[in-house]
Formats: sequence, structure tokens, C-alpha cells
Amino acid sequence: MKIKTRLTLRYLILTAILVIGVFVVLEELLYPQDGYDMLSILNVRLLVVWFVSFISLLIISYYMARIVLQPVTKIVHQVDKITASNLSERLIVENPDDEIGELAITFNDTLDRLEKSFKAQEMFLSNVSHELRTPMSALIAELELSLHKDRSNEDYKRVVERALNDARNIEKLSNGIMDLAKTELNEDRIAKNIVRLDEVLLDAITIITKANRDYIIDLHCDEDTDDDSFVSIWGNEYLIRTAFVNLMENGCKFSSDHKSTVKIIFKGQNVAVQFEDKGIGIPKEDINDIFKPFFRSKNGNSYKGNGIGLALVERIVRSHNGNIYVTSEIDKGTRFTLEFNHI
Repeated sequence: MKIKTRLTLRYLILTAILVIGVFVVLEELLYPQDGYDMLSILNVRLLVVWFVSFISLLIISYYMARIVLQPVTKIVHQVDKITASNLSERLIVENPDDEIGELAITFNDTLDRLEKSFKAQEMFLSNVSHELRTPMSALIAELELSLHKDRSNEDYKRVVERALNDARNIEKLSNGIMDLAKTELNEDRIAKNIVRLDEVLLDAITIITKANRDYIIDLHCDEDTDDDSFVSIWGNEYLIRTAFVNLMENGCKFSSDHKSTVKIIFKGQNVAVQFEDKGIGIPKEDINDIFKPFFRSKNGNSYKGNGIGLALVERIVRSHNGNIYVTSEIDKGTRFTLEFNHI
């Protein structure tokens, strides 16, 4: 930031003029004779001049300091009134061209970011509580009904299966929330090392096919290479695998054939991983919102999910300095492309 000195210079020049004026006036009053050199003779009267001048300088400096610090005092009083309940309040910027004005503007910008963060947190907590309430209520209702009257072993088995399904949904939601929280960490605090994307993809495929026997993942590589660096990036293996699992799982879930096609593509200094399906697609009006936490497209409401997956993917890619692109057509399918810098 370029420091502006108009305010400081204004008061310094005024102080200097006043001090010089005091010296001139005192010298004329005490030594009116012509040709007198004030600094050539050291006597009592000269000491008196210096003493009076020093006292005058202190008094002037005191009042000038009060004048200079008055805008700072106003800012302190304004800041003291701002709390978590009224973060919309802002400092009054009287002169944006001096240091005090720049301080107020910078503080207002900080408040803007804090207010945005608080609102996002409130919305996040509200959505989390709503998403957790539904499976928890279903779980409690199932168990309470099973206690009210005797049932056959088959009935109890069905109750346990439904309760287990609700518990799994809760576990999946809580895991998603935890992963989402991890991506909000400062990038410097995320442990990173060399990660081979092809190996992480194979691990992700194993995780998905074990959990869903009818899901099919078709993996292709753009071209064969003996150079491991082409498929390696600097990143966090757990987070990268989480992103891949979410995209492949979504592709299979929203496709009638439960199939997702994955390609590794080399692009100069970048390596891209493409996830394509032939599912229900994403409406054009929803494309810009799909990476918001808990957002779900209207045509996907009939499918199980909580709207965390894509938000998590986008934040993971962003934390790895990558880019994510999406193209989609209704009833034809969707393609997500993740681009990273390879090592």
C-alpha cells in the first residue's frame, strides 16, 4: 500500500512554523539590538530563551498531537460499538486520501470479509442441522414404533435394516461435513506430498465398487508414458481421493446404466482427469450453483444425497491450485474436468 503523507506533513509544517515564530518573537523581545548573534553568547537570558522555547514546543506538540490523534480516537469509538450482532456497521471515512482514511477503508474491508464469513457459517449450520434432523427423526421414529408392540423376527429385521440405512446416511453426512471443514484450512496447513493420480483413481474405484456392486467405472489413459511426473501432482492424497470418489459416485448414481467413464489427459504442463456419465444432466440455470454447499438441482431431488459432494470437490481442487470445468446436457449426461499442474 502506498503511504500518503498529506496529513502528517500538514501538521509537521504547521508545528515547524509555530516553533520558528516563537524563536523569532522571543529573540526580538529579548535582544532587539542590531547585529546580535543569538548563538554566539551563552548567558542567563539566552538560557531563558531556550527554556521558554522548549516549554512552548512541548505545549504546541501536545496540542498538535491531540489534533493529529483526534481522527484515530473517533475510529476507536466507532470500532468499540461494532459487535457480532451488528457487523453491518461501518466506519465513517472522512478523507480517503490520508493515512487515517486508508486505515478506516482497510478496516471496513476486513468487516466485509468477516460479515460474509459469519453469514456463510450461519447458513452452513442451518443446513447441517436440517440435513441431520431428517435421518435422525426417521431413525428415532423407526425404533420407537418397534417398541410399541411385539413384532415378528422379519419385522424386526426390516426395522434394523432401515435404522442401519439411516445411520449410514448420518455417517456419510458427518464425514462430508468433516472433509468440507478440512478444505477450509489454510493451504499451508494441509499436508502435501507427491501424489500419483492414476494410483489414487484405482483406490477410489475400489472403494466405490466395494460399496456399490452394480456401479461400473471405466478408466482410460490418454497415452502411455514411462514418466511418472506426468501423472503426479503435489497434493494431499486423502483429499484428492475424496474428490474422485464423489465425482465417480455421482456419475454412477445419476446414470441409468450406473456407469462413469474416467480419462487421464496430458496437456503440456497440466494433467487433467475427466469424469463423464450419461445421466440426467444438470439444468443450465443450476450450473452456477452446483458448487454451493447443500445445493441440489430440481431434477436430482429424487436421488439420495445432501448436496455436499460437489462443494467438497470444488474446494479440494481450489486448495490444490487446480481448475474444475463442467459441461452438461439434460438427459444426455455430464462431464467434469479437473486440471492440475503436474510436477
